[in-house]
Amino acid sequence: MLLARRQGMHNIEAFLSALGDVPAIADPDIVRRKSRDMTANFSPVMKRDALEKVADLIVRPRDKADVLRIASAAARTRMPLVMRGAGTANFGQGIPLAGGAMVDMTALSKVLWMRDQSVCAEAGARMMAIDEATRPTGWELRMHPSTKKVATIGGFVGGGHAGVGSCSYGILRDRGNLLGLEVVSIEEEPRIVKLRADQVNLVHHAYGTNGIITEVELPLAPAWRWREAVVVFAEFMTAVRFAHRLATSDGLLKKLVSVMGGGILEMMRSIRACGRRGKDGVVLAMIAAPCMEGFAALVKDFGGEITSEADEGLGPYRAPLYEFGWGHTRLHVNRDFPDLVSNVGLYLDPDLVGAIERSHRRFAHLPGMAFEVKRFDGKLSLQGSPFFRYEGEAQLADIMRGMAEDGAHVANNHTFLVKEGGMKSLDDEDAAFKRAMDPHGLMNPGKLRFDDDAAGDDSTGGDLPSSGWRYDDAGSGPDSRDGKSRESAAAAPVA
Repeated sequence: MLLARRQGMHNIEAFLSALGDVPAIADPDIVRRKSRDMTANFSPVMKRDALEKVADLIVRPRDKADVLRIASAAARTRMPLVMRGAGTANFGQGIPLAGGAMVDMTALSKVLWMRDQSVCAEAGARMMAIDEATRPTGWELRMHPSTKKVATIGGFVGGGHAGVGSCSYGILRDRGNLLGLEVVSIEEEPRIVKLRADQVNLVHHAYGTNGIITEVELPLAPAWRWREAVVVFAEFMTAVRFAHRLATSDGLLKKLVSVMGGGILEMMRSIRACGRRGKDGVVLAMIAAPCMEGFAALVKDFGGEITSEADEGLGPYRAPLYEFGWGHTRLHVNRDFPDLVSNVGLYLDPDLVGAIERSHRRFAHLPGMAFEVKRFDGKLSLQGSPFFRYEGEAQLADIMRGMAEDGAHVANNHTFLVKEGGMKSLDDEDAAFKRAMDPHGLMNPGKLRFDDDAAGDDSTGGDLPSSGWRYDDAGSGPDSRDGKSRESAAAAPVA
């Protein structure tokens, strides 16, 4: 569906009248600021494409009743809605392509209950707050983004993919990592729909296009005392092989395994002192305290040196170590080197070490490479790419093709379109669910397209080459089509 609705074409007065006393903000400076997320920090292509994309106003629901009013008012007045948590998205998830109302969910911030090693929280609950509520009971979140301090659980589920903890528990969509979701449809008479088991992946990573997430239920993991370690190696590929061995050493409990070239560490001012001149491989790790002796023995086996060791958040770099991995790596590097960018490649076993070595040779002329260890659909993987100075879309495409030739599955982190991004498999069931939950096409319009191939109309990056990622819930890996075991949720139970 082409974007027919543009900013300035919406009946704002009718929408506000239908909202009643739901708080709303129309100050143009605040609205413009809230119409941005962290996308501009990660992709110069999306930064340019999103330059003039601004919402018409902001609404701030105070509770679920307000959410229902907003959904009904949007359906009755045909007002586009864009969901917003803390604004930490970096794939353009929170950028309005068609104006409309930005729905700030941060006031729905309650941790609702904890039982049976699981937790349920409202969508606007910050992930740090959830962990602070669960850790005194001996349990913590299985995974979280590197923006844990500010990110909301609804934002993580709606636009995220993996994070700190994925080296042990897999990606967010892997079975068991999301127990349940409550979502609201955008209809004149909104429905509250409960999703369980595989149904949750209809909404996960859909960029808030097919229902307003109001509650999230998650399983918990044992809350270990985590020790942070920075380890350096003479060669980058030695660091990669060490990370692979660490990730497959199941007796060593870990929460973070980040791999980078020594040049990347050197570019991060807050942690560069943990590097060593002439050491071209670095691993950042978070290891359960009882496992540190075995971890140190593994470091010795690979000829590494632990240059820093501390309890979580108490290292000399003055931040939790995970804030130097995942998306934070780019943020730190870009403070002093703003022209450096990266792609998102998935290097999978059984040949992930060989594939990374091929890319390491191919891109040896670039500043360095950085990867995150994660389990993916039952397999071990390293996710990352070389860092390079941006010269244009042709250069992006060449590097993406080179990574694919080396054996990587390459997603597209330079488009704000769900399908073209390549990190979410979509099928007829997804299309049916979208139509059922958002019959007027009002949720984040333009991001999720089933019948429109004109991606380039709104996203220059949508035309970049991307093989994308495919999932197989039966366990045969990302080269297979998405499993068909989900029952239709279009008519899921209503609360």
